[in-house]
Amino acid sequence: MLPNLLVFLFFLLPFLLSCVHSHQESGPWSCDSGSEIRIDSDFQPGVITLDGHADDWKDIEGSQFALLPALDPDAENEFNGGKMNVKSVHDGRDIFFLLQVDSDYAYSSGESRKCPSVALMFPIGANASYHNMGGCEEHSTSCTSKTCKGHEVDIMHFSIGNAIPGRLYGGNPINNRDGNGGDRFGHLVDLYAWNPHCRYLDGMGPANFVNDSSAQNDWKGAWWHSGFTVHSGFVQDESPYAENGKKGTYFFEFSRPLRTMDHLQQDVQFTLGESSKMSVAFWYPVDNQPWHGSGHYSINCDWVAIDISQSSSASLSGKSVDTASSSSWNIASAFSLIFSVVALCVSVFVSYRVLHPKGVQFTPMEEL
Repeated sequence: MLPNLLVFLFFLLPFLLSCVHSHQESGPWSCDSGSEIRIDSDFQPGVITLDGHADDWKDIEGSQFALLPALDPDAENEFNGGKMNVKSVHDGRDIFFLLQVDSDYAYSSGESRKCPSVALMFPIGANASYHNMGGCEEHSTSCTSKTCKGHEVDIMHFSIGNAIPGRLYGGNPINNRDGNGGDRFGHLVDLYAWNPHCRYLDGMGPANFVNDSSAQNDWKGAWWHSGFTVHSGFVQDESPYAENGKKGTYFFEFSRPLRTMDHLQQDVQFTLGESSKMSVAFWYPVDNQPWHGSGHYSINCDWVAIDISQSSSASLSGKSVDTASSSSWNIASAFSLIFSVVALCVSVFVSYRVLHPKGVQFTPMEEL
């Protein structure tokens, strides 16, 4: 009996390990992206309205990526719905993102894993790798801000199963008051991680983690699908909002301040005129089957560069403003000069008439 039990456990062990290590690759990791595609975030103030609609993005160029399985980035396994177009702009205070991907409409209210889902990831620490979500080698029981220092990544994850199209989700006063990156209304959450097994909402962490209540969800976002027959005004009772399987395009729109008040090394900080790195993940219920955490697609098998432009903003705040100010000053000076000259002429004329009154000839009354 005992030998049979040992044989059974021997064959069961790999399955148990695979359950524990849900993000473990099937073989040695390799990445040969060969991609030189970059994402440009140009200065475009007052252009974007955060509502999930892409109308205001039509004049903004994006970067297009094939969506490949994150754990096995082989071209033959590319997402068959369509490529993802990533766009970004900033207004000097906030940075905006639009993720656009062609795929049939799939929505099941309250079942996030039967709905598309997206995530943005950015390196924070100097040693944070794209692979293994930061790359810290510590286990979930030993990863801390000290043992994994330098491997921090910033993550925004949006599961739309409880989110009404066109409505705004993300940071809200209730969660931010509690000092965490949660979103109790629509699951657009702000997280950080050191590896796939050590990821937490901002403001939360492993055992003995002390939250100083400075954490908050700095993200806001909305979603839409081109298959909808109305432009806005959905409410929860109208779920699923469109017919499942309808062809079209998903739009996911997000914003966040370029700089946040993060005191815990849990948010990436963007700087005008500098490049940062990012990645985008996409989950989809292929063949109407629920997706699992590590079964997502990605725009690349390594970080993608994003350039935060300052040229236009610098021009607006520098040379252009100086030119405009100089022009306004010249016009004002000209008007002031003209007004001064006219005032001087009037003053001289009045003074002359007062000091030199025009003589009037006397005419006797009898001659009138």
